[in-house]
Amino acid sequence: MFGGIEAGGTNFVCGVGNGPDDLIREEFPTRSPAETLKRAAAFFANHSVKSLGVGSFGPIDIASGTITNTPKTAWQHFPLVEELRRATGIANITFDTDVNAAALGEGRWGAGVGLTDFLYLTVGTGIGGGAVVNGHLLHGRSHPEMGHIPMRHDLLRDSFAGACYAHGDCLEGLASGFAIEQRWGRPGALLPADHMGWKLEAEYLADALATFTYAFSPAKIIVGGGVMHTLSHASLSERLRRLLNGYVEAPQVVPPALGEDAGLLGAIALAMSNEAASPA
Repeated sequence: MFGGIEAGGTNFVCGVGNGPDDLIREEFPTRSPAETLKRAAAFFANHSVKSLGVGSFGPIDIASGTITNTPKTAWQHFPLVEELRRATGIANITFDTDVNAAALGEGRWGAGVGLTDFLYLTVGTGIGGGAVVNGHLLHGRSHPEMGHIPMRHDLLRDSFAGACYAHGDCLEGLASGFAIEQRWGRPGALLPADHMGWKLEAEYLADALATFTYAFSPAKIIVGGGVMHTLSHASLSERLRRLLNGYVEAPQVVPPALGEDAGLLGAIALAMSNEAASPA
């Protein structure tokens, strides 16, 4: 079987399988690197894995397999791939962002099946996005950071300064789950559905989706994450259509078909793609 790790800032999810139908998974809190990797190694010790895919919180350096300038101080500049090889004994490891992995998983088994151009966006504690363009994950010098695009921010209407440690009122700083809690003093899950904060949230997200539509021309935008448990994908799609105003065709805005396993299955898809690319 193939192995996958969704290395999240809150939880690590380890799994083995060949897809959604035979997935075996274990989830545990992300603690210190030593403690977390020891737990991951114990999981994989019980399974025969030919290659491992890792979708990680970031920012990351994909080429070196390193987590870089994360606000999680214990994980700053941590060589995750090197240490996973040491801890698990698995040499063949593919490394990417958690959202790129989720996009790959949705493309293989979920809402992106049959599409060559789509985006995956997660709106949770933070905000991140992955892009599939012409059938391939998009990379550049590093990787896309869709959560940190600048936003139109009317301070007279919304005086909240923003919650991003690096940029203040970028998309993540205004519309992430952490930003919702900081702005209103309680998590989004505790805000009533008719709270004014949800209208503001929908406006910021629709603005961002319009930017992504113009930049990447996707056929579909898959939006997941805990914040979307309250927001309606249909209403977000309608706001996007109005913003685009017929200039370009609006993409579909849909939830992930793989649900909470999109990242883990995407990590397994990373492992599969590595195996397919490896010489015989």
